[in-house]
Amino acid sequence: MRIPPQGRSKDEIFAALQSYKAEDLDWKSGRVLGYIYDPGQKVHDVINDAYTMYLPENALDPLSFPSLLRLENEVVAMTANLLEGGREAVGNFTSGGTESLILAVKTARDFCRAVKPQIKQPELVLPVTAHASLFKACHYLGVKPVVTAVNGDTFRADVEAMREAITDNTILLIGSAPSYAHGVVDPIGDIAALAREKDVLCHVDACVGGIHLSYMRKLGYDVPDFNLAVPGVTSLSVDLHKYGYTAKGASIILYANKELRKHQIWACSRWTGYTVINAAVTSSKTGGPMAAAWAVLNYLGDEGYQEIVREVMAATAKLLDGISRIDCLQVLGVPDMCMFAVASTDERVNVYQLADEMKKKGWYLQPQFARENSPSNLHISLNRSTVPQAEALLETLAATVKEMQQQPVDPKIRQLQAELEKLALNFDEQTFFKLAEMAGVTGTEPPESMATVNMLLEALPYDVSEFMLTEYLNNMMVPGDK
Repeated sequence: MRIPPQGRSKDEIFAALQSYKAEDLDWKSGRVLGYIYDPGQKVHDVINDAYTMYLPENALDPLSFPSLLRLENEVVAMTANLLEGGREAVGNFTSGGTESLILAVKTARDFCRAVKPQIKQPELVLPVTAHASLFKACHYLGVKPVVTAVNGDTFRADVEAMREAITDNTILLIGSAPSYAHGVVDPIGDIAALAREKDVLCHVDACVGGIHLSYMRKLGYDVPDFNLAVPGVTSLSVDLHKYGYTAKGASIILYANKELRKHQIWACSRWTGYTVINAAVTSSKTGGPMAAAWAVLNYLGDEGYQEIVREVMAATAKLLDGISRIDCLQVLGVPDMCMFAVASTDERVNVYQLADEMKKKGWYLQPQFARENSPSNLHISLNRSTVPQAEALLETLAATVKEMQQQPVDPKIRQLQAELEKLALNFDEQTFFKLAEMAGVTGTEPPESMATVNMLLEALPYDVSEFMLTEYLNNMMVPGDK
């Protein structure tokens, strides 16, 4: 594809863009139980107006655009107050949970370079349920992730396992509020107390739950301690574009004080150009997400958020009760908020095939691999737009499970799994293409059915499955006709 020699009309451009979206998930349907956190049309209108109002402004230089500095400080202050940060708490606006977590790890690493220079090979200790972005942060920053087990029944972090994993090189302990996969809050108080005892930093990944859990607490729900008021918690990340219902590209990284946060900031005055100083990873960035976040926080207010959380938690209770009544389905652990994992106890109901069947009927449920003590499962995240669909989801889920139970198990599934295990023992690049062909992955288009792909990736060793994912994405993301 080339830049057209002559410009196209606005109508033609937007017709093409609309056609490109034909295969996208229909997030406005309320049937997408992951990725999207839809606050409804009225809030969307506020988001769109605020976002476009600040679309051209560049947050690279707050001296040139002081309104963006004010917006950032006010959004951080509102978020820090909600999360009980105290008078000394500080923070910054970031593009999302991944950037916030990278910054938390970078800050811990650089803080220890300053106060513990004897540590040459820094390590962080995290439960296996911690978000993948923390592994990404370690990969980028040269920090070793030391992974620990979680409780077999609750899926919460095992604090004693974390204690045993601490070494002289440990710089940071991680807890989740909640962990994404199962929706359970780790024992943050115990993890933070261990961090204080061992004189290391403690980060709480509250990216997905910080806002929702805070308002659950305001409504009187029994919410485990998780925020900056917990002694020993030195930093916390919280996404506003999840259960804060703001536009994508909005997260906050908070620190207990400026002394710690200064290790996040990067400055450069040694080149021939303008002075560069960045509080976060990115330099140039639109002010749109920041303005939209500020607008939504002010538009909804405490009352609006409490109303949303009340409705979402009522729908969550209905779903949890209904799923418990569906033969062979079980919720893993006891979720602390509106997200959870559903597994199957019947070999006729493969959860990956169940996801495919539900997608044919207009529902998106997110597959999650069997890892450690967590079996193959489907992840469900409820939000404001999914509340009216709770009853319909239960009915469709029950009917689909019943249909699958009436069908014999395809012997090819067992044969495929056995073949995968054989191939994985002697893996090379040619094996990748054999496996991809077996899974129906050819060319650059996504396969129609993901069940086989998911079973393949689950059966392979971690390094092999990650190699396959890398190869697949590398082959898929290529330009069109040159």
